Amino acid sequence: MEIDKRHRLHIYSDEELDKNEGEIIELLKAASQQPVPDQDEWLDEQLRRNILVTSVEILLNAARCASLWPVVCFPACCAFEFITTAASRFDISRFGMEIIRASPRQADLMITAGTLTWKNAPNVRRVYDQMAEPKWVIAMGACAISGGIFSGSYSVVPGYNRIIPVDVYVPGCPPRPEALLYGIEQLRRKISSLQFLA
Repeated sequence: MEIDKRHRLHIYSDEELDKNEGEIIELLKAASQQPVPDQDEWLDEQLRRNILVTSVEILLNAARCASLWPVVCFPACCAFEFITTAASRFDISRFGMEIIRASPRQADLMITAGTLTWKNAPNVRRVYDQMAEPKWVIAMGACAISGGIFSGSYSVVPGYNRIIPVDVYVPGCPPRPEALLYGIEQLRRKISSLQFLA
């Protein structure tokens, strides 16, 4: 409010000030007929539109499916089919598997293939035991599944599942790269449906 210092009088009359103040109050009353929207309701709506709620297990399994790190155990001929699967035509790097781990401590997937003798079986078991949890195994080829054509021999293990747990079997002698890719996809589906217990 402005004051004329010479006469100590108000520039505006008291009636004008009261009228102006009354108009402001009436405008505020007219605009305030409805309550102000609750900020929490607005926030809840924004959260429903922008946040995905899931469990930690589902999130971890999705990450595990996208980055399986293999270690190989190929005492015999199926290794060449795996090499073909890792090459540019079939390209297992699509599944985050482009680096074959040199150490089982860095791997979570063991791909086993080829004839396994009882003399070599403790070494395969040792490699499996050194892998970190959770870990999975794919048995690739007839020899890995059942001993193949050598299953009647005294020195051949009749399937890797006699010494380590196997999650996916890929039949063939040797299985084609497409079959191995199908087995990897089956393992990824199995991992994504797992619910780990604490």
